[in-house]
Amino acid sequence: VEDCKDRDLTYAAPLYVTAEFMNNETGEIKSQTVFMGDFPLQTDKGTFIINGTERVVVSQLVRSPGVYFDRTADKTSDKDILSARVIPSRGAWLEFEIDKRDQVGVRIDRKRKQSVTVFLKALGLSTEDIMAEFAGFESIELTLEKDTILTKEDALRDIYRKLRPGEQVAAEAARALLDNFYFNPKRYDLAKVGRYKINHKLGLAAPLTDSVLSVEDIVATIKYLVRLHRGDTVFEGIRAGQETEIRLDVDDIDNFGNRRIRAVGELIQNQVRTGLSRMERVVRERMTTQDIEAITPQTLINVRPVVAAIKEFFGTSQLSQFMDQNNPLAGLTHKRRLSALGPGGLSRERAGVEVRDVHHSHYGRMCPIETPEGPNIGLIGSLASFARINSFGFIETPYRKVVDGVVTAQIDYLTASEENDFVVAQAGAQLNADGSFAQERVLARNGSDGEVDLFAVDEIGYMDVSPRQMVSVATSLIPFLEHDDANRALMGANMQRQAVPLLRSESPVVGTGMEGYAAIDAGDVVIAAKPGVIASVSADRVTVQLDEGGTQDYYLRKFDRSNQGTSYNQRVIVDAGERIEAGEVIADGPATENGELALGKNLLVAFMTWEGHNFEDAIILSQNLVKDDTLSSIHIEEYEVDARDTKLGKEEITRDLPNVSPELLKDLDERGIIRVGAEVRPGDILVGKVTPKGETELSAEERLLRAIFNEKSREVRDTSLKVPHGEQGTIIAVKEFNAEEGDDELGSGVNRRVVVYIAQKRKITEGDKLAGRHGNKGVIAKILPIEDMPFLADGTPVDVVLNPLGIPGRMNFGQVLETHLGWIAKQGWKVEGNPEWAAKLSKEALEAAPDTKVATPV
Repeated sequence: VEDCKDRDLTYAAPLYVTAEFMNNETGEIKSQTVFMGDFPLQTDKGTFIINGTERVVVSQLVRSPGVYFDRTADKTSDKDILSARVIPSRGAWLEFEIDKRDQVGVRIDRKRKQSVTVFLKALGLSTEDIMAEFAGFESIELTLEKDTILTKEDALRDIYRKLRPGEQVAAEAARALLDNFYFNPKRYDLAKVGRYKINHKLGLAAPLTDSVLSVEDIVATIKYLVRLHRGDTVFEGIRAGQETEIRLDVDDIDNFGNRRIRAVGELIQNQVRTGLSRMERVVRERMTTQDIEAITPQTLINVRPVVAAIKEFFGTSQLSQFMDQNNPLAGLTHKRRLSALGPGGLSRERAGVEVRDVHHSHYGRMCPIETPEGPNIGLIGSLASFARINSFGFIETPYRKVVDGVVTAQIDYLTASEENDFVVAQAGAQLNADGSFAQERVLARNGSDGEVDLFAVDEIGYMDVSPRQMVSVATSLIPFLEHDDANRALMGANMQRQAVPLLRSESPVVGTGMEGYAAIDAGDVVIAAKPGVIASVSADRVTVQLDEGGTQDYYLRKFDRSNQGTSYNQRVIVDAGERIEAGEVIADGPATENGELALGKNLLVAFMTWEGHNFEDAIILSQNLVKDDTLSSIHIEEYEVDARDTKLGKEEITRDLPNVSPELLKDLDERGIIRVGAEVRPGDILVGKVTPKGETELSAEERLLRAIFNEKSREVRDTSLKVPHGEQGTIIAVKEFNAEEGDDELGSGVNRRVVVYIAQKRKITEGDKLAGRHGNKGVIAKILPIEDMPFLADGTPVDVVLNPLGIPGRMNFGQVLETHLGWIAKQGWKVEGNPEWAAKLSKEALEAAPDTKVATPV
């Protein structure tokens, strides 16, 4: 993996397929293994490395295939128009509707509306069949009266005429047309999900492998629609193999029971499918042109379309994104992102308010808080903390099962549609020792509409696992979240991802308990795979003597450049001779301390005005923070230069540059490459390179003189790599690749490549942005000397002065509670943040005097 990053390669594995070619006349089979191109692999952190950069494929939220019923008000009359749509995973839509005249119509592939009885006759039902099947449904009878067509052939012709107006109609063509639309597996695919949703909605029991529509499905859909029209509320059907009553209801498209996740695998699968169908065309073509005897699978198959489709997806798709690597949380959140945009999804312009809105079915599945501000609001979300995705792509959330009013230890994962049938109590509901509810009526939500109410104990089916199950990782890192206004919490969750890793990380004094999990799951800390004893430790390597015998080495990344140009550095936190268990943290990554996420610093804050300098969210800082490098960070830039073959000869990397003073060459080694550790400023030479110049303007005499004195200086020009304007720093690494030594992936015409890394330490300055975890953000307006800072009673100067007016209007009161709790913790009090803890305190502790350094529950 590291090698691929260094050399700008794709981390991939070759894919081989066994192909068989059968000659139908002779019956002979030629079988052969065919190379199908390189297939990108996922790293153990869930990312892909494409051309040397780390990328993430974001999961997509799409409408699930299935059947949907809808009720819209008619503009001209006071009746409602009912409609049904059968949406496949790929293929033509099928729509039915009952209009204001109570006529049932059908639309095939979004074309003109036709009578549904004609459609049924075309599928092979006779008028008698229709009468028997839909007896007692007025709307179908009315439609039949208007319908003049009698035979199946006429019905097919009629449909063909409306779908392809102006063409000659043959009965065969007409039949093939319908078959191709809905009954041909190559053209139409419901996928397992679609079949599952149709069975569930219509109470059918067709096997999940039936990926095309059947006449029964179509009849059942029409039946459901006319029942809704007649005003029925339930009907008999099959669910989970049993005959039950099924509720008739229109669907809500925004419900998470009707939206599913397309994860990486499925997105790539769709790309490969298009690639294979293009390849199929080529194979068919070649079969007809080549000599039968000479054909082998290898000669027929051209893998280019497949490779191109995969390349295109990873390189240019909206869902394959450059990984956000500012800090561990940014990367973790990026991998857990859910996007409704992208191919087959919504577009920003078309998405209305309903799609973007928070829906009750998001509870425990998608975070209601973490979403971007701006045009994408509500279209991009983040997976909730405990959510998981099932085999159909629906998001499930865990609940504790309640049996006869007693909460059990059994945990069930429910999808949004399964949750519909239950009442769910909240995680904070009071319980007795045996797990029964302490109150007779419990505050809970109704799964079908999300309404909160008091319910009797025996009505409750499930209970929340934890209060943080409804929010995402980033949101769950905000302390006192419940005291913040949601809009500010949104900014807080989003701005934590923008925190730059500092020189020295510092764990938050006030945390939420999620910091450790976030750091480990982000994969930026080094974790022991097996138990053992640390044998040796150096800055970039830890060796463990394993319990099972043998040793294991862990290599650390030192001062690498992240995608965002921040420093990615890992530090050992164990000593030689220490014992470690599997899963324990060996080394910290960027923005972590002792295996916990540490995005910022604990600073002493004063809420007060200071001569108007902190007006409108401006922030005043103490000079101390600059002097002690409290908020300093390291940024790394990468510069590369290639020596190529040109028309006039080879470019050369050399120290021998024309018309350059020796003063400028002092840090270059004999190869012409800058030494590691050199301090560079704008305009300094990093790599000396000369390019041949055209020899046009020389006369014969000049050429002779040149040849005699071997003057080289005039026939080359200096094309060295220099430090760009505004950049400076220290050279921390130089990498050199040479085509002659077997680095063959440099590309054609490139002989040598030199990559130089420059690190710079940036101190905090006026104009930088600082933020808390509650959306309290501001720009530094002034950095004051310590003697001008406000100070406490004992003379301690504060670090930061914030404007108190930034709190009441913004309603993010959590920041005040956080400062109070932080102050208590800094005084040396031991604070435990769990509610059960207060109940277990001894009587003495509860009555203890305030100065005994034990926090009493408020």
